[in-house]
Amino acid sequence: MLSIALPKGSLQEQTLHLFAEADLPVKRSAREYTVSIEDERIRAVKILRPQEIPKYVEEGYFDLGISGLDCITESGADVVEVADMPYAKTGTGVMKMVIAVPEDSSVQAAADIRPGSRVTTEFPNITGKYFDKLGIDVHVFYSFGATEAKVPELMDVVVDLTETGSTLRRNRLKIVDTIMESTTKLIANRAAWEDPARRKAMEEVRTLLLGVIDARGRVLLSMNVSRDKLDDVVGVLPAMKRPTVAPLYNSDYFEITTVVDKNTVNVIIPQLKEKGAEDILEQNISKIVR
Repeated sequence: MLSIALPKGSLQEQTLHLFAEADLPVKRSAREYTVSIEDERIRAVKILRPQEIPKYVEEGYFDLGISGLDCITESGADVVEVADMPYAKTGTGVMKMVIAVPEDSSVQAAADIRPGSRVTTEFPNITGKYFDKLGIDVHVFYSFGATEAKVPELMDVVVDLTETGSTLRRNRLKIVDTIMESTTKLIANRAAWEDPARRKAMEEVRTLLLGVIDARGRVLLSMNVSRDKLDDVVGVLPAMKRPTVAPLYNSDYFEITTVVDKNTVNVIIPQLKEKGAEDILEQNISKIVR
């Protein structure tokens, strides 16, 4: 039913891992870019450069695609944003498109950049519009990669996408402004989105993918607590809504179950033990569907 375009490059490994966790494993073939997902809702899958995906989705070559907001904006593609997918090669998935100059430059902000400066970037449309708004006439050169390596010998300014800024710093560049923030997006062709059957399939795929993302960094805690210590233990627990409290059969004890952030468990478990919780179990979660 659905044709899907998945991104090659820095997003590829994390995307394939996400689909596998969503019980939609991507199977490779002898052809590098042609893969498959054994699911009745999905008839065809291709792995393509994320820069190409928005336009292919707009033109109807694919019903669904995954690409970055930066690529969607750069291409000007008219697509439906089905979901924000906060994941990237590492970290939280928020990337920044930044302006950088040599670290010894007197430039402190984009407005300080001199007219006639040479700007290298993989995002010429976004970059050109940004400097037009500033009223600075610069020469924008398309970069086919290793953008930061072209300064200062060939270029004066870099516009690049970064998650941490470490690569720019290693190349003795400093960030002077941010043009936009970008996250990974699940996008759809407009005509496909308006088709009830295909839209239902898209929404089901979205539910599975977001369920995995929502579960990341969370764990399930369960424990037994005596009636007289119940309020003290519940007072320690954060919860998505409220913790589940159920009486144990033929006992003065209750079972408490809740979801907590993984990075808080090392603090919460000792507190729970101190307040009287017993038989504390920590379990990984594969999906959370709200």
